Amino acid sequence: MIMSSPADLLITPRRIVSLVPSQTELLYFLGLHNTTVGITKFCIHPKQWQRTKTIIGGTKNILTDKIKQLKPDLIIANKEENVKEQIGQLEKDFALWVTDVNNLNSALLMINDIGQLTNTAVKARLLSEEIKQSFDRLFKTHQKINTAYLIWRNPYMTIGGDTFIHDMLGRCGLQNIFANEKRYPVITTDEMKNRNCNLVLLSSEPYPFKQQHINELQAQLPDTNIVLVNGEMFSWYGCRLLHAVKYLNELITQINTALPDE
Repeated sequence: MIMSSPADLLITPRRIVSLVPSQTELLYFLGLHNTTVGITKFCIHPKQWQRTKTIIGGTKNILTDKIKQLKPDLIIANKEENVKEQIGQLEKDFALWVTDVNNLNSALLMINDIGQLTNTAVKARLLSEEIKQSFDRLFKTHQKINTAYLIWRNPYMTIGGDTFIHDMLGRCGLQNIFANEKRYPVITTDEMKNRNCNLVLLSSEPYPFKQQHINELQAQLPDTNIVLVNGEMFSWYGCRLLHAVKYLNELITQINTALPDE
């Protein structure tokens, strides 16, 4: 059963499976160390859980038989990160909470919902309030900066206007030049040129961009500032948001310094 409200879960869960890395880290932050029994291979925070929890596959290729063996009383998934058909198989046998996060406000709602589901509502509320207050201290760029945020190479892929990363860019004052696109479109360097791209952010995940890829792109976009960024700070929408503002403020300061005055 896919629940529509935290109140639909009539018990306090004792065996939780998490199918989303950022939400797994949130469970750890909320103190659900013994309650969480299964995670994906991409749930790299906290590191020790990769050794102590059952790995139930990846976010897109869930091993349903392994999950059934764990007999969870709650499975936490995400509309975007998991596959609808696989979630459909699980809902026949288990209680599922499927989150839908595409901006900071929905991330804060998700944190509070999981707090209610797991009997950690007070800690979750304090966390969401601290994150909200920290974003009040977020810097913005001094001028409009046409930005492309790349998540993949061969082919290049970016983020559209309906994504969590887009919302994070906007809060920094960065103008997503592909805001009119949906989800994660394939793009070309010519499209970046045609949209007057001033700044390219190369994410550390899911594709692990490195310095060599800056050199590769710079040859095609010689007048564009290209910067490597920590993808977790733009896309992990759980407790990692506590660290995001410090990182983003340092990045914005770097970007402001690099770009010429208008």
